Formats: sequence, C-alpha cells, structure tokens
Amino acid sequence: MNFKPKELIITKLEQGLPAITPAFGAALAEACAVCLNDQGNIQGVELQVQGDLTDVFKIYWQEVTDQMLRCWNDNEYTTEQAAYGITLLIIQELTEYTVVERSRRGTGFDYWLGKKGDNNQLPFQNAVRLEVSAIRQGDDSKIKARAKQKLEQVNSVDSSLPVYIVIVEFSKPLCFVMKK
Repeated sequence: MNFKPKELIITKLEQGLPAITPAFGAALAEACAVCLNDQGNIQGVELQVQGDLTDVFKIYWQEVTDQMLRCWNDNEYTTEQAAYGITLLIIQELTEYTVVERSRRGTGFDYWLGKKGDNNQLPFQNAVRLEVSAIRQGDDSKIKARAKQKLEQVNSVDSSLPVYIVIVEFSKPLCFVMKK
C-alpha cells in the first residue's frame, strides 16, 4: 500500500475561519509552533489522528522566536490554545464541519461547529458541539483518562446535539477524536 500523509500547514490559521479572526488564528498558530518546538518536534513530523477519525498528517509551522517564547510563557494556556489550533484545522480537513461560534463559559464545550458553506441565518441549525483538551506531554493512559473526563463533562449538559471530543498531545503529536 502506497500511503502518503497529507500536509497540515499550521500558519493557514492566519487566514481565519468563520469564527476565528485572522489575528486570533495567527495567535493560535504561534501557540502551536511553541508547543511543537518545545517538545523537540521537527518540521514535517507526523501527527496521528486516531479514534472516530483516522488519518496521518505531516505538520509544518513557523519558526519560533525568542519573542514568541516570552509571549507564550504560560505552558498551560499555550497548550490549550495550540490544541484549539490543531483541532480546528483537523476538523476542517476531515469532516463536513467548520467552527461557527465560540461557546459561552459554563456550557461544557468550547466551540459550535456548522456545516461548511452553510450560509443559514440560524447558525446553530444542524450544529455540532466541539470540546478540546490539551496535553503537552503524556502517554496513552493519560490521553484515555482525559477523554473519559471530557466525555463525562459534555454528558453532564442536557443536550441531544452531537459532540466531537478532541484530545491533542504534542510530544508524539496525536489528535484523539471521539464523536458522541
């Protein structure tokens, strides 16, 4: 079997998405670069997508500068923002959905997804929820534990709408996806 991984160009976030401004997308791209660089990854490292979605991407990001490192010095916040960046690109590449709005605090999830190209006046019609979690460096047991925790979190909210739960790990780049 001749399998060629797709490319995931992190700086494409700078173009923005329906609910991501170009400025915010550029910030997410910087966070991704800092996390990938911090874990010793090199350009073209493979990102495995596992779970309910599967694929392999070679990922590329901008050069990390000293100014970026000083700006993104809070590891927890940076890892969370980087996970949003990776996840939004993966969802865009592997599903019929795109990000259409950030959810409000206390809803149990991070973003609303809508169908790509749907210019519906009711943005939540046919919507899907998205919950993202980030691990800078962890093993399979930590990823599974986090996935279980996030599943309980989204199940605690009274909603019949589907949800994608995505756990992003940066040391051996992995994107674990569950759809419920």
